[in-house]
Amino acid sequence: MAEDIDKIAHSSEIIPESVQVNPDTAQEQVILPQRSESIRDRIADSGRLIDEIGGFDIEVVPDRTRDDIHNNRPGKHLREKILSLPEKPGVYMYIDRYGKVIYVGKAKRLKRRVSSYFNRRHDSTRTNLLVRNIVDLRFIVVGSEEDALHLENAMIKEYQPRYNVMLKDDKSYPWIVVTKELFPRVYMTRTKTEEGRYYGPYSNVQSAKVVLQLIRDIYPLRSCRHQLEEKGIARGKYRLCLDYHIKKCGGCCAAKISPEKYGEHVDKVKQILRGDTIEIERTLQKQMKELSEQWRFEEAQDVKLKYEAVKKYNARSVVGAPETGDVDMFAYEESGSSAFVGFMRLHCGAVVQSLNLEFRKNLEETREEILSMAIAEIGRRFERDFDRVIVPFMPDVEFEGVDFIIPRRGDMRKILDIGQKNVQQYVADKEKEAEKLDPERGVAALMERMKSDFRLSVEPRHIECFDNSNIQGTNPVASCVVFRNGKPSKRDYRHFIIKTVVGADDFASMKEVLHRRYSRMIAEGEPLPQLVVVDGGKGQLSAAVEAFEEMGIRGEVALVGIAKRLEEIYFPGDSLPLYIDKKSRSLRVIQHLRDEAHRFGITHHRNRRSKGQTVSELDGIKGIGPATAKALLKEFKSVKRLKAADPALIARVVGAAKARLITDYFSQKP
Repeated sequence: MAEDIDKIAHSSEIIPESVQVNPDTAQEQVILPQRSESIRDRIADSGRLIDEIGGFDIEVVPDRTRDDIHNNRPGKHLREKILSLPEKPGVYMYIDRYGKVIYVGKAKRLKRRVSSYFNRRHDSTRTNLLVRNIVDLRFIVVGSEEDALHLENAMIKEYQPRYNVMLKDDKSYPWIVVTKELFPRVYMTRTKTEEGRYYGPYSNVQSAKVVLQLIRDIYPLRSCRHQLEEKGIARGKYRLCLDYHIKKCGGCCAAKISPEKYGEHVDKVKQILRGDTIEIERTLQKQMKELSEQWRFEEAQDVKLKYEAVKKYNARSVVGAPETGDVDMFAYEESGSSAFVGFMRLHCGAVVQSLNLEFRKNLEETREEILSMAIAEIGRRFERDFDRVIVPFMPDVEFEGVDFIIPRRGDMRKILDIGQKNVQQYVADKEKEAEKLDPERGVAALMERMKSDFRLSVEPRHIECFDNSNIQGTNPVASCVVFRNGKPSKRDYRHFIIKTVVGADDFASMKEVLHRRYSRMIAEGEPLPQLVVVDGGKGQLSAAVEAFEEMGIRGEVALVGIAKRLEEIYFPGDSLPLYIDKKSRSLRVIQHLRDEAHRFGITHHRNRRSKGQTVSELDGIKGIGPATAKALLKEFKSVKRLKAADPALIARVVGAAKARLITDYFSQKP
């Protein structure tokens, strides 16, 4: 096993305070040294510990029988190890018959947590598959849940276990570095070295460019790559470049600015990169006022431009009130088998850091577990401890010294809402990008999600939705809209004029339409849809069930009803509705389907109603066409006046022959 594991690089060695080896069970219990104060040290300790224990050979003892595996029971070897586990916080590793780590987990109580895997059959197929492949285990005892979380995070990165939730991190984020030189440079990079102070990472390149542009608009810092030395500057080794002449550089290479004065600019730059722009804004405003009072208007104008640049930058980044102070925020969103966590760090209401993480779920990981992993990962990346943290729900790990806030109202609630919208937009952008690259992949994920949400046995590639439309029983119509692969198929849309139902009876109308639609499809041998949706509650659904039973297709086609008010999904035979997550793509498809059916049906109903309202008594006279009727109504304004008019006047408008037809028609009517 030791040969299969690549060692993690570390700067110094760590020797655990206690290493206990039980020769009878061949298990190792490693206890972490005294808990470090900073998150940076804790993360380093975790890495060093992994390196330290990597030398232990893993003895695989495959003694589980086929019956043990089928019933999720441990073999004798595993059972002895589980019984000897302590009720303490720690990390456990499951090992397969090839000696590879297939799962790493943390626990508040090791014995209780590990035992839970082997005392029952699990609802998740993947969890049952994991348990079937467990042959051996190892564990590490730590001082607290938080230490267990950091160690688990480090071990997942080291071993890449098959069944663990995995952080999808396929790109490097940009940083802004302030170099350690006589005249420091400020630039963007994706590679961290030891040559300066790094700020970030920035979630996108554009954000980093905006900050850099602000810095260059305000402070004359050099952009050249010369290794400037005092001796070389004194000898005149370097020549002034264009940046100096356009006032983008202070001319440090020709001693036009002292290292002390240049250092003051760099200190202000560091202040901006930390997010402390409010104080800079006040300083610039004060300078502008003083210069104006001294009638140094050109200099005041230069300061004004810097002030406006800082103010504009603040306007783009401020999302909360300055009174909120320093606070961190985590938002959470799920889509399919992935979980997304959005992070923002705010200073006086302004966003100074932001990052979105994607986790691929493999087992039944809870949102609380994933949030804890995200907090640990952000702490590792930014090498910082948290103080006040806004979260949508509590993580499953207690972080020492961290005040978690679940806001219900006020400025902090607004910050959480902004963060939630931000991560939702990130998820939507990821889905659109994936669909562009592989359209079928996006459709397959949607179909799989709908299959799960609506308890279907097959993917609903073909869905139909029905809606009735009438006003007090007049001109009753129905509509049928068709979605294929989650998208409207408008060529398959159909209108229905209700024929057998008198009055406003939505239930009977629904039954008639479904019977007409699917009787014809069966007779013509057309494939039936996988899912039928009726717009309405239990009444419309019951009518649909009756129609399906009469046609003999009950059970062949899935049937649901959707109520408008609370977006409730009703299934035949279930008294209680199903509430699908409002953010789910499944529900959005069904809502789109329902809205299309309503739009299509109401448009048809309005057209029929308008046509009925424009029909006059003249349309019933044989020999009188629409043009003649229109000319008569234009002249006489109404049918009543036409009846009372002199035949000679009528003949003057439409001719004698047609006038005779009209007078004969009205004379015969009572």
